[in-house]
Amino acid sequence: MCVHIVVDSTADLPKGLEAKLDVVPLTIRFGEEEYIDGVTITHRIFYEKLIESDVMPTTSQASPADFDWVFRRIAEAGDTAVVITVSSKLSGTCQSATIAAAEYPGRIFVVDSSTVALGAGILAQLGLRLAEEGHTAEEIARVLTRERENVRLIALLDTLEYLQRGGRISKTAAFAGGLLNIKPVICIRDGAIEVLGKARGSRQGNNLLVKEIQQAGGVDFSKPLMLGYTGISDALLNKYIADSAQLWEGRVEELPRTMIGSVVGTHAGPGAVAVAFFAKKTL
Repeated sequence: MCVHIVVDSTADLPKGLEAKLDVVPLTIRFGEEEYIDGVTITHRIFYEKLIESDVMPTTSQASPADFDWVFRRIAEAGDTAVVITVSSKLSGTCQSATIAAAEYPGRIFVVDSSTVALGAGILAQLGLRLAEEGHTAEEIARVLTRERENVRLIALLDTLEYLQRGGRISKTAAFAGGLLNIKPVICIRDGAIEVLGKARGSRQGNNLLVKEIQQAGGVDFSKPLMLGYTGISDALLNKYIADSAQLWEGRVEELPRTMIGSVVGTHAGPGAVAVAFFAKKTL
């Protein structure tokens, strides 16, 4: 019996890892144009359209039928699965997965990641590691439910405009972030977006990222971690890595990096940098 790790397309993964996972895509629309995330539109083309288009894209959650198509194939093969979804506070995708999984008791186990993007991605990588070690789907779901409390996702945004336009934060918060070239630092806390602070310029913003990581107790390098960026250039991410080199304990060259996906990019906008890691446990 094989244990599958299933994610929705908001989870960001290292290049090539998608082949080891089952991915359920969400939908992106630019006006009347509809795209299947990661299938009929690549991340790079999405960001080119985001920058050039006058139309604000919208996103739609994966449906129960989208998940059922994957679950049925897994069940018919006699296998089991652990499903890791975007936070239920950010999308109805988790509910869709839960509805679909109800038809496969004892075979499909849904884990609300309580995070998104890179955060869900590192949780999925941990799940894949556990599956390769021979753990059952039920055991993996139990471990991931516990370990999600240690996942930290912190991001420096170029603007709060896209979060506000997508209805994720208030106009007041977005207006405050736009003053005096303020770069907002956000995190996911208890499954929801929280603004941690504001900085003038990217260097101060990078310093805030470093501070937040230090306050989390540092990075647990025994577990997966990821860095990512939105937009078509990784220049800001490279600058952040250079500014925070002391955090990585000589691992700068081996840090996994990726372009953050289209659905999250819709709400974060271009020019964001982010890091996701498991915090060190303190006694």
